[in-house]
Parts: sequence; C-alpha cells; structure tokens
Amino acid sequence: MDEGLVSVDKFSGGSQAYFLTHLHQDHTRGLGAACGWRHGPLYCSPVTARLLPTRFPGVDASLLRPIAAGASASLTLTSPISGRTVSLHVTALPAIHCPGSLMFLFRGDLGCKLYTGDFRWELGCDKARTAKKALLDALAGDTVDVLYLDNTYCHPSLNFPPRRVVAQQIVDLIRAHPDHEVILGIDTLGKEDLLLYIARALQTKIWVWPQRLLTMHLLGIDDNREIFTTQTSLTRVRAVPRYGLSIESLEALNTVCPTIGIMPSGNTWLWRNSEGKSKLSGKGPAKSTRCKGRELEDFMQTVRPSTVVGIVSSSYCYVNPRGHFGHLCGDEACSDKTPV
Repeated sequence: MDEGLVSVDKFSGGSQAYFLTHLHQDHTRGLGAACGWRHGPLYCSPVTARLLPTRFPGVDASLLRPIAAGASASLTLTSPISGRTVSLHVTALPAIHCPGSLMFLFRGDLGCKLYTGDFRWELGCDKARTAKKALLDALAGDTVDVLYLDNTYCHPSLNFPPRRVVAQQIVDLIRAHPDHEVILGIDTLGKEDLLLYIARALQTKIWVWPQRLLTMHLLGIDDNREIFTTQTSLTRVRAVPRYGLSIESLEALNTVCPTIGIMPSGNTWLWRNSEGKSKLSGKGPAKSTRCKGRELEDFMQTVRPSTVVGIVSSSYCYVNPRGHFGHLCGDEACSDKTPV
C-alpha cells in the first residue's frame, strides 16, 4: 500500500508493518520463505494467528499481532523519505470471506484508506448488515480517500445466487445421483458452512484430507469427529483440494466407479453428468465467497470513496472497477466510464 511503511498481503520485506487479510495461498506469498518470517510485526485476526503455525512453521510467533474484527491498533512508523514520524490508526473489519478474514481501515497521517481483501457482503445478509454498520461507525463520517477493492467478480454479468441457495442446489445434485461417488473441490480454508450443510442435509459423513481435518479442529468444528473423517470407507462424499479436481481426475475415477465432481466456486467448475460425459461448464452451483457486481455496487454506494483501485490484476475476468463504479467516486479522475 505505502512503500516502506505498510504492506497488505505482500510479504517480500521492506515495510515496517505487515497485514494479512486471510490465509488463502494467493495472499500469503513470502510467508513461507526458507529462512522464516522475520521482517516485522504481522497483524491478522486471532483465527489466522491460530492457523498460521500449521501452514508456516517458520513464522516467528513473537511477531504476530492478533487483532479481532471491530478492534483497533495504533502504529507509530517512520517515513523512509523524510524521517518524520507517521501515525496510523488501524481498525479491523469482518470480510465474511473465510474463517478469520478481515478488511483493514487505515486512518491518520496518510489519510483514510480501506483495503477490503477478498470479501462477500451478501445483500440481505445479517452478518453483512452488521459489518456495514461497523464500517460506518469506524469511519465516523470521514471520507475514504482510497478504496482498495476486491474486483475479482466486478463484471456486471457475474451474478451469483445467495450461498444458502447454492448449498441446497448442491444437496439436490448429490441426491439426484444416489449411486455416484461425489468429489467436492474446495480450498484449504473456507466452505466449512457448505460442508456442514451437506453433511446434515444428507445425514452423511464427509471425507477430508488430514491437514483439512486439523484445520477443522483448530476452528472448533466437529471436535467429536461426528461429521468429518479421513476414512474413505465411511462415506461417498469427499472434499479434496481444489487443484485435485479436474476433467482428467474425474475421467480416471469413472473407470473405477460412477463419480460426479462439484466445484463450488464462482470460477468455472467441473462436473460429470449421469450419461457419463465429462463437461467443463459455466452452469450449475456457483458458490462464491467474494462479492459480485450488484454487491460491489452496494458496497461502493456505502463507502463513496474519493478513488478506487482494484487489488486483483490477474483475474481471467478482470475489470477495472473505475469503469463501472467511477460515478460513485468523489474524484473526477476516478470517473472513467470505460472498462479496462
């Protein structure tokens, strides 16, 4: 964000304070360096701090600064250019993306800046309403000078249903294939609510790999081991790492027994129909933990920043948020109506 002062989800060194929005792999590059993390204080949620040692054992625990959603911290840094003292006040806000995910609101000598990280504030969701109120309370009428926005699904054509609707669609899909093995492609963190919904609706256990089972227990989920298992013989429903689900893997599994694959994601996912034909499809249960077009517009209307910057530049569906939301910014330079 500010070179030589603060870095968010970037851990290459050179800053005085570091912030981690959540523990997904694309936000942790640099934490796994062979020499371990030694660059400076690392602010993250208590949940992330609890999970970090299992993912990155080289991180110096004394550098972790857990900060819960709704809590604040004051930092005194030094400008690498002038040598003057720079004061910052940081407030953590719920991102509702995965366990432990946060936004960070920075206020002080550098102005007012909001970094969303990945987030999903669903319209009509009680958690999102509470998070919105927490943000407005933290701003206390101030204007956000720069909004660093999760623009992964910024394109207006992307319109995902609510997560509860998608969860039921997946249950219905599994029920429609009673003689099939079921493979769910998930991340190493997140979608716990979906897995619990499936298990309870179908009254079945779900297989997860050992590291994922450890994560469940560290999150305080299924301590009695009644839902999740590492024994494949106990269930036909398996949750595997997302990178392990592909057309090729499904082809191989179907030589052994009928298998369907479900990728509960806003990205293109894989599935196999009852006729046994592999398909790469953009239709089906699209369960995203990131905001889509209408939700992003509602968020922009709430924040009304002076300018907005997209934090995702490599998405296959990348759209510069200024192209669609520039009219909701106070800075005229932000009002470029042309999507990039």
